[in-house]
Amino acid sequence: MLGLELTPEHPVDDLVELGAQAEREGYDSCFVSCHYNNRDPFAVLARLAAETDDIRLGPGVANPYELHPVTLAGKVATVAEASGGRGLLGIGPGDPSTLRNLGLEDERGLRSVLEAFKVAQKLWDGERVSHDGTFEATDAGLNFDVPGEVPVYVGGEGPHMCRMAGKHADGLLFNGSHPDDLAWAREQVDIGVEDRPDSRGEFTLAAYASVSVSEDADAAREAARPPVAFIAAGAAPPVLDRHGIDADRASDIGEKISAGNFSEAFDLVTPAMIDAFSMAGTPDDVADRMDAVLEHADGVVVGSPVGPDLEEAITLAAAAYRSTNRHR
Repeated sequence: MLGLELTPEHPVDDLVELGAQAEREGYDSCFVSCHYNNRDPFAVLARLAAETDDIRLGPGVANPYELHPVTLAGKVATVAEASGGRGLLGIGPGDPSTLRNLGLEDERGLRSVLEAFKVAQKLWDGERVSHDGTFEATDAGLNFDVPGEVPVYVGGEGPHMCRMAGKHADGLLFNGSHPDDLAWAREQVDIGVEDRPDSRGEFTLAAYASVSVSEDADAAREAARPPVAFIAAGAAPPVLDRHGIDADRASDIGEKISAGNFSEAFDLVTPAMIDAFSMAGTPDDVADRMDAVLEHADGVVVGSPVGPDLEEAITLAAAAYRSTNRHR
């Protein structure tokens, strides 16, 4: 699996051109990230559906709090229809730094994610659904048929979320860029896969990585600061401990992000955070890191920032992936 994350911090026209380029470069999936302070991901996905032919498309990752899960299911189904059966769903507990602004930080949890996509799958199968759990629905149904299968990828990094994905979902989008983190994720996923029914088919563990690739290594590492700040702010204590990251500094970064003091937050990012939470550097640097990660993962989603020059970076990242031992 080679995926690309597009972040709607950029204008929609630019994102559509980048998505079409990704298809030409051989990416097989494109996830559009979901944060309230960026442009609407489903507006971007609608345009991408019209301008591409083969690449799979979906939100990555949506959460079941900002939208009612039945509404989210309908939006993803619309992408599937508009793209001729190329829809997918990335769903997870959401980014704590931005959910804090909406009063939703305490709503994050495994049960709501699981219930949301299980209900979505029933709706996509044409069922009418009543549900009383982390959300309510009464005799809800979609008024149109959903073409093709809609794979569900759980976005998360906690042990229980990883295990749940292994048992119930089509894949895990693990928010990690370091081989140590993916080795740990594989152990957790394998626990869930042990209880996975054969009927659910194969499972994909993908490193949803912060990638920043450029021929200029310093420029690539500098461009990685913003996404690394968000990752560090949302990282669980065991993850910070694994990489020797100061938890208080990570907390300070999260507080500054929530307050909108982004430049101050980015300035707090350390070289150790960039090493731990991104694949940043020259194409050879990124290829080496991808190779190490693919010892444990089944694929890579090239996530924000991609690189200081987006068009160049999409090409360089695809070439780096193809040069790994698994794909030579």
